[in-house]
Amino acid sequence: MSEQTKSPEQEVELNEELEQMQADVEAAVEAADAHEGEEVSPEAEIAMLYAELEDAKQTIANQKDSVVRAAADVDNIRRRAAQDVEKAHKFALEKFANELLPVIDNLERAIEFSDKENETLKPLLEGIDMTVKSFNDAVAKFGVEIVNPQGEQFNPEFHQAMSIQPSNDVTPNTVLAVMQKGYTLNGRLLRPAMVMVSKAAE
Repeated sequence: MSEQTKSPEQEVELNEELEQMQADVEAAVEAADAHEGEEVSPEAEIAMLYAELEDAKQTIANQKDSVVRAAADVDNIRRRAAQDVEKAHKFALEKFANELLPVIDNLERAIEFSDKENETLKPLLEGIDMTVKSFNDAVAKFGVEIVNPQGEQFNPEFHQAMSIQPSNDVTPNTVLAVMQKGYTLNGRLLRPAMVMVSKAAE
């Protein structure tokens, strides 16, 4: 077989194609190297790190605020619950104490309006008087205190004025007489004392 030969024109065309392919490959390699070789400047990298740090700080601050608010809410709930329990302990006997007050009133009236000169009644009156004292001592153990403001200045928080009497013997707004004693339970008013109050004489 005879060897096939190429014409000069074909060889030139083939060489040009090879050269173009080689140039395209070299251009692609240079472009890839240029892309991979891009580096972030130190200033830009520091700025990015600062931005990330600030984001992290803000996240921590938000979480800290949430924790503080939650802790404050829990503390407020605990405080209110403790106050409610304390009030319940202090004033649980309020209704019961109010029911006892008329009993004490009636016993004191029995002594006040009885015939104290009657020898026959004296043992009975002594017994009633001892009962009243026992009642008062018993309720005092649970925080019930008597409000008996005879001769004191009128206090609208604990006294109820039933009448006003002119008087030159005492200063105005002095309690001249107590019609009915008042009572408090652990400092809170159960019943005001009913009183007669003085005013300046004309």
